[in-house]
Amino acid sequence: MDCLLLRHGIAVERDEWEGKDADRPLTERGAKRVAQVAAGLNWLDVQPTHVLSSPLIRAIETAKIAHSSLRVRSAVQIVDELLPDAPPDRLLSILHDLPPESCVLCVGHEPQLGMAASVLLSGRASASFPLKKAGACLIELSIRAKPGRGVLRWWLTPSQLWAIGKRAK
Repeated sequence: MDCLLLRHGIAVERDEWEGKDADRPLTERGAKRVAQVAAGLNWLDVQPTHVLSSPLIRAIETAKIAHSSLRVRSAVQIVDELLPDAPPDRLLSILHDLPPESCVLCVGHEPQLGMAASVLLSGRASASFPLKKAGACLIELSIRAKPGRGVLRWWLTPSQLWAIGKRAK
């Protein structure tokens, strides 16, 4: 199984938003950057079979852009296990239940995504693996998702993914 962790794109700043934090959308620049990142993921031949998203609007918008660009056949699935404060082991329980040949795109937030990556790679939660907004990493799980059993294939910033996608054109 491949697990692709993607942090949401640039969202409207909290102090500029009058509604609930959960409803803060991507900015126009954020949506454009996510589309550029998705082009890079396309060039890297990432082919998700499943797309999981946090229920927060900025993550859902990011997931929809990636879903469309990567031409994923299954629907985006909204899961609380990708909320910013969700324990990383809860995401592992979802991954554990998916078929071993899956490629799962998980769209969420910091610190949760970085903590999930650290659990998959090292076996314990650590704040040492932060993802930039619209940054992504690909972790291969050769057996069912278990702490410390993941193999890091790549960890790329949004600028690196954008450059990869731009080169493909």
